[in-house]
Amino acid sequence: MPNTVLYLVPTPIGNLEDITLRAIRILGEVGTVLCEDTRTSGRLMQHLGLKKPLLSYHLHNEHQQVPRLLARLEQGETMALVSDAGTPGISDPGFLLVRECLAKGLGVECLPGATAFVPALLKSGFGAERFTFEGFLPVKKGRQTRLAQLATETRTMIFYESPHRIVKTLGQLAEVLGPTRPASVSRELTKLFEETVTGTLASLEADFAARPAIKGEIVVVVEGNLAPPAREPRPGREDRNRRPADEADDDLDPDGDD
Repeated sequence: MPNTVLYLVPTPIGNLEDITLRAIRILGEVGTVLCEDTRTSGRLMQHLGLKKPLLSYHLHNEHQQVPRLLARLEQGETMALVSDAGTPGISDPGFLLVRECLAKGLGVECLPGATAFVPALLKSGFGAERFTFEGFLPVKKGRQTRLAQLATETRTMIFYESPHRIVKTLGQLAEVLGPTRPASVSRELTKLFEETVTGTLASLEADFAARPAIKGEIVVVVEGNLAPPAREPRPGREDRNRRPADEADDDLDPDGDD
């Protein structure tokens, strides 16, 4: 196994006590910390009593940064990749750098830790044996197509959403999946004003539409389509025993003469 040069380090999604001892050790050992927002990560590092060079790595510069970072990692420099909250690479930048590191045979290690969709899934009360994580739905192009594809999904579905789009998204989900489909909305997970509301998609849309303000990162969990799939009608007894017309004619006239 190649020596690890890149570590994916989950950070707390709200409660700073959710940082792991291993994450603290790795952040203290690496040479550089790659941050989605250096101001946010800087506050965390200060809280942990750590001082390390912080380098901006986010959605808008990752294509430019990856070649530069690879050159440094190939020289043996160690780096930790963090996002503002949660596990980097889940609806946050990280995939591209990991893929290129692996392609060059560089060691990559991902630490276990905080992520928002797991507690939201478990708090929903819906089946967690099989689920699909959809992340953020497309904002414009492809949104309706993706929603239509999910109409028959039988697994529990998990979405991330922003506060200013949550009412619209709940309405669209109700329109496509049905207004009575059970769902839950979790926001501000692990924080002081943590909230999980469960109901139908229609009732949740009405609830959040009536609020004067909505704050915090949001996770929507929707129960899968539990309706039994449509089945083709099975042939009756007489249909199973009936032979094609040409076979019946052959029995009546075995010599083939009229």
